[in-house]
Amino acid sequence: MKKNKWGWIVFLVLGISHGGAQSLKEPVDYVDPWIDSANSRWFFFSSACRPFGMINLSPDTQLDGAWNSGYRYNETFIHSFSHIHAWQLSGIPVMPVTGEFDPTVGSALYGSNFDHADEVVAPGYHKVYLKDHKITAELTSTTRVGFHRYTTEDDIPLHVLFNLGAELGPSDMVDCLSRQVNNREIEGYVTAKGTRRRPKDTRIYFVAFFDKPMLGFRCWDGSKTLMYETDIQGDDIGVWLTFDSSRDRVLQIKVAISYVSIDQARRNLQTECPHWNFDRVRQDSRRIWNEWLSKVRVEGGTEAQKIKFYTDLWHSILGRRIVSDVNGMYCDMTGDEPVTRQIPLDEWGNPEYHHYNSDSFWGAQWTLNTLWSLVYPRVASEFTRCFLDYYDNGGLIPRGPSGGNYTFVMTSAQTTPFIVSNYMKGIRDFDIDKAYEGMRKNHFPGGLMSKAGYEHESSEGGGIEYYIERGYIPLGIKARAFHVSGAGQTLEYAYNDWCLAQMAKALGKADDYELFMQRARNYRNLYDKESGYMRPRMMDGSWITPFDPADRTGFVESNAYQATWYVPHDVAGLIELVGGSNVFNNKLNFAFEQAEPHRFVSSHGEYDDHLNYGNQPATQVGHLFNYSGAPWLTQEWIRRVNEFAFGGITPESGYNDDEDQGLMGSLSALMSMGLFQMRGGADIRPIYELTSPVFDRIVIELDPDYYPGKTFEINVSNNSDSTVYIQSARLNGVELNKAWFYHDELVHGGTLELELGPTPNKEWASDPQAAPPSMSTEIGD
Repeated sequence: MKKNKWGWIVFLVLGISHGGAQSLKEPVDYVDPWIDSANSRWFFFSSACRPFGMINLSPDTQLDGAWNSGYRYNETFIHSFSHIHAWQLSGIPVMPVTGEFDPTVGSALYGSNFDHADEVVAPGYHKVYLKDHKITAELTSTTRVGFHRYTTEDDIPLHVLFNLGAELGPSDMVDCLSRQVNNREIEGYVTAKGTRRRPKDTRIYFVAFFDKPMLGFRCWDGSKTLMYETDIQGDDIGVWLTFDSSRDRVLQIKVAISYVSIDQARRNLQTECPHWNFDRVRQDSRRIWNEWLSKVRVEGGTEAQKIKFYTDLWHSILGRRIVSDVNGMYCDMTGDEPVTRQIPLDEWGNPEYHHYNSDSFWGAQWTLNTLWSLVYPRVASEFTRCFLDYYDNGGLIPRGPSGGNYTFVMTSAQTTPFIVSNYMKGIRDFDIDKAYEGMRKNHFPGGLMSKAGYEHESSEGGGIEYYIERGYIPLGIKARAFHVSGAGQTLEYAYNDWCLAQMAKALGKADDYELFMQRARNYRNLYDKESGYMRPRMMDGSWITPFDPADRTGFVESNAYQATWYVPHDVAGLIELVGGSNVFNNKLNFAFEQAEPHRFVSSHGEYDDHLNYGNQPATQVGHLFNYSGAPWLTQEWIRRVNEFAFGGITPESGYNDDEDQGLMGSLSALMSMGLFQMRGGADIRPIYELTSPVFDRIVIELDPDYYPGKTFEINVSNNSDSTVYIQSARLNGVELNKAWFYHDELVHGGTLELELGPTPNKEWASDPQAAPPSMSTEIGD
């Protein structure tokens, strides 16, 4: 290994026998899309995709259901290459075949076996050999255009199937259309039927161009094939196109989509990919991914740690999808009928931001909120502006939109911490007054706090009336919804209220500040001193009896063991409730000791362990020791969690079966960088809390459109697997005797120096006066 003078670029010596040629290994080269691909969900694996791409083109080895579907590493059969792998959305499957086939019998009979030995996967590219058809398939994409290249071995005709009515992942397809435009183009649409989470049907339009003329265009409808049609419409329909391979065995296809219209899909294609140079698109994808990933450069650590870090960073900007077109048009589905709307254009005629399809921001205060605002502040801004358009169009800021509409995914007003954090960090290129108005609405009856998970037809399961009247949400609310879990909802609402109180204070809204600060103390109404845990209350105010802290009843994908620690805005107040720092540290350390044999992860759907780093509600717990006078325990346990829960780089490990659209990737990346934000950056003056990074050097490139500095650098001396404890720290050359510093210090640029050692320095950052701020300790709170 040879390092250049900047220290972060690694030279790999290749081909020494041919003159000692060298090539650079860039951040994009460390990304391994196969990590944990044997597990997880429909939207997890996306190979031929750009950052936040509308197109997510990749093979499908399992078709049915939102879970255990899409590309799964241990499967050996490909059904199709489909273009949309998004949360609650799918569509446009394509499959090349040769020889005899019957399209009406389904992909299980006309698909193909494959072998990983004949497969290449990288960000923006997928290559696989279809053994049953003797076809090499290559996939790449722009943001809104999927690009296929199929190479056959024999000179027999090549057929390309568009099984438009096929069930894909979370969606059944209904009301599909395909028509032949000419001998090199088809167009149409599919309709993704509504789901429990996305209740409205979603229309997805497409155009497909071919680089040589088709010999035939045929259709099928259910079990019938139709010989002489040039268009077809229905539910269970598809088309297949035949091409001559006798003279040219390569066929290229470009497929563009839009949620607005066929004409808009064609505009997306003509704007983003007017040419037929597949390799150029592939190289552009690699370059674009590398530019995004290079915002953080690392040196030191192991090869496995670099692979995992850049794969984590890749996932943080991969899973959530753009749904607006290249000219800024998008489909608003918040009303009774679809409405086409326009994003404002800048002085050059380009959209000022994008619209996104996104799973929830539940727990994102410890993951995406922190990482995006630090490394990708423009992304944080765009999501905020997108959410405010939802407020304009539909009357609510969403939790996580899909198909241009509300899903009411999970619980609480989870986008409040996201928007407040952005504002507090200086990301303010959005309508602040509108944002406050929309967030405030969500914290009262009629807003998001009225609704529990996926509660579309009523506003009861959120329990906000009880929360306002009693200071807690009891068990026993009847609602057709998920996650009607009073104790868990109460804890989330209290944190959300604290976030909104900070926004009110920043905007000079004194009455609202006092109101929401009072509500932020509601977590205290659930603490049961006798058991020593947060405990659900019944309708009559009594404690739930019998009570088992391992039982998830009353908690949102959690239990009392885990949820007791969910007071991120007032850790000092929680320490006082529990009985002081010594009791707090012993109790929390015991929880880690109990969870370590299970790699700090509960089985998905069980949530019965003392801790669970496999899901969002308890991902902050290891950093609590920074508040309780034992920062060395944060350093010790976070290193272990990062190694055992997130350190895997095999197809069976890495994200504990559910990376969750960047939430777990960003958490793991932040652990590796040694940075965290307990309060999600929603403080009036946000802070970063410290633990020991796994790398010797980390350089964060700051966005000049948002921050005044150029770079922030973290240098770590004496770093190894056995030297994980911070001995001393210096910020910009000045001794730092606390385990935190301010966001504004970071974004002005500078250097943090950490010295590590093999044993804890229990004097460093352990003074009670050095603890990070909490609601109970801040003046005026």
